[in-house]
Amino acid sequence: MDFDQLETFLEVARHFSFSRAAEKRFRTQPAISSQIRALEEEVGAKLFDRSGGKVALTAAGKAFQRYAEETVSARRNMMTALAEMERVPRGELVVSANEGTCLHVLPEVFAEFKRQYARVAVNIIRSEHAKIVEAVADNSVDFGVVTLPVADARMTVVTIHKDELVLIVPPGHALAKSKAAAFADAAKYPLVMPKLGRTRDALEALFDERRLKPNITMELDSSELLKRFVAADVGIGFIAGSNVVEDAKAGVLTAISLADVQIRRDLALVFRKDKALSRAALAFIDIAVKIKTPQNKAADQRG
Repeated sequence: MDFDQLETFLEVARHFSFSRAAEKRFRTQPAISSQIRALEEEVGAKLFDRSGGKVALTAAGKAFQRYAEETVSARRNMMTALAEMERVPRGELVVSANEGTCLHVLPEVFAEFKRQYARVAVNIIRSEHAKIVEAVADNSVDFGVVTLPVADARMTVVTIHKDELVLIVPPGHALAKSKAAAFADAAKYPLVMPKLGRTRDALEALFDERRLKPNITMELDSSELLKRFVAADVGIGFIAGSNVVEDAKAGVLTAISLADVQIRRDLALVFRKDKALSRAALAFIDIAVKIKTPQNKAADQRG
C-alpha cells in the first residue's frame, strides 16, 4: 500500500461516500473504488460495507482507520520537521476562500507572501463558508478565510479583515447621488440577491425584522455576476464594501453606505487548533494580519 491509497481510504471513511471522496481527490469514482479494492486485497479484509445503498466502515475498517490516520499524520509531521531544517522554507500552502475574498481581499497577502517565500507554492481553492470550514477540519486545506462568526471549537480563528455591506446601484440610479440610504430604501427597488450564504441570511433576517417585502428580481451564486447585473440596471444589490472599491473608482457602480444599520462582513483566517504549523504557515498568518488588519495598515501608512 502507499500513502495515496491511505488518503483515499480516509476520504471515503470521512464522508461515507465514494463519489464525495472522488470529488475531494479530483478523481473518478471508478478510480477510487479500484484503490479501495486493491487496499482490501492487500490487507486481506473488507474495509467498507456497501450493502443497502450506503457506505459504512466494517469492524476491520474502523481498526484500519486509526492506523491510517496515525500513519498519514506521522508522514505530515515528518515532512514538516524536515522542511523546517531547510534554511529557506519550501513546500505548499493550500488556502480556501470564497470568490469575492479571492479576488478582492487576498491578492496583496499572497503577493507579499510570495515575495518573501518564493519557494513555497500557494494553492487557492474557491468555495463557500460551510465547505471551507469542513475542508479545514478534514485537513484538505491548511487555511480557510471565512466570514465571522465561526462556530467550530476545533478552529483557531484570527480576524484579518474588517468590512461591512454597502448598497450598490448603477451610476444613473435614483439613489446614486445619496451618500447614505436607509435599509428600507432597498425594498422599493428590484433587488439582485445572492442565492445562498451569510449575506443572504443576514439580509433576509433584516427584511423580516423590519417587516419589509423585498422585490427580488434575480438570485445569483457569484458576487462578480451580482455586480455585473447591477451595473446593467437589472436591480440594486448588497455586497461587501471591499469587493466594489475598484468598480466605484471606475464609475461602473456607485456604493452607498447604509444609514440605519451596519451589517458586518469581517473575515477571519481559520485553521485547526491541533495543526502543526510550519515556518511558512506561521509567516502566512503574520503577513495576513499585518496587511489586512486596519490598525496595522494605518500604522504602516503613518510610517
